[in-house]
Amino acid sequence: MTYIIRNPKLLNLNKKYFITVGTFDGVHLGHQKIINQLVKKAKQKDCGTLLLTFDPHPRKVVQPSNAPLLLQTIDERSEILSKLGLEIIFVQPFTKAFSKLNAEEYVKDILVNQLNVEHLLVGYNHRFGKNRTANIFDLMKFGKKYKFSVGEIQPHIVNKITVSSTKIRNAINNGNVKYANSLLGHTYKLNGIVMKGRQNGKKIGFPTANVKIKEREKILPKNGVYAVKVNFNEITHLGMMNIGTNPTFSGNYISNEVHIINWDGNLYKKEIEIFFIERIRDEKKFNSIQDLSIQLQNDKNYVLEKFKNLNL
Repeated sequence: MTYIIRNPKLLNLNKKYFITVGTFDGVHLGHQKIINQLVKKAKQKDCGTLLLTFDPHPRKVVQPSNAPLLLQTIDERSEILSKLGLEIIFVQPFTKAFSKLNAEEYVKDILVNQLNVEHLLVGYNHRFGKNRTANIFDLMKFGKKYKFSVGEIQPHIVNKITVSSTKIRNAINNGNVKYANSLLGHTYKLNGIVMKGRQNGKKIGFPTANVKIKEREKILPKNGVYAVKVNFNEITHLGMMNIGTNPTFSGNYISNEVHIINWDGNLYKKEIEIFFIERIRDEKKFNSIQDLSIQLQNDKNYVLEKFKNLNL
């Protein structure tokens, strides 16, 4: 189990830590590569493992107009990191004062005195200190001074593309959730509460759950129709989800509606998880309700056929 700690007094400082640093948003394949190596090296030295991460995202403080929407909450990151064997996520409040620490202050005050670093493992493009001016060579210099070792992980490449949270965010923004998932190494998901909707789907034989997304800071994929997995009551179902304005019904605001295939019941006010598998098509205004119904049946047949062997 991975523990999320926000108070340094709760750390066991009788123990030395192998540490990595970053937001680790998405815990993608590159992040997983770092954690796997961190855990392996720490076991050899009988040390603890710790991710130093930041809340809020640093750009919300230093570049608020350019702050990204996120791929995961800290709790969701913890869920994946726990499976990789990481012991602790230490959440450092990212404030204006913290952003002004120079490189050596950060190393001495945070990594050495607060977190008891034994070894620091960072990604190939790691920068730190005020204005992110320090790099791996500065870390090595500070490592010698404060008696900790430093390691660097090279980028993780998939089909000649360097995996990064930014590339994954862009893919989801563009609706390419299948590609995003291939870089994540897991399926992108959103959590939501089922709210009362307009009941349009029910009238044409495709009842939908109208979902209010819980995490306002997370990315909502581009408008369109998606093949999804829907989890509730510890059971997972295939489904198809429409993100958009329902133009056939003259909608004028964006809603998130999911049809759970071959399931009938009431989910009102219940929480569900939605896992995005693949974008099927654009949202479209149909000439008639009958045309829409025919298309929805085609969408359903496509999802059932293509994903009939999907592990639910």
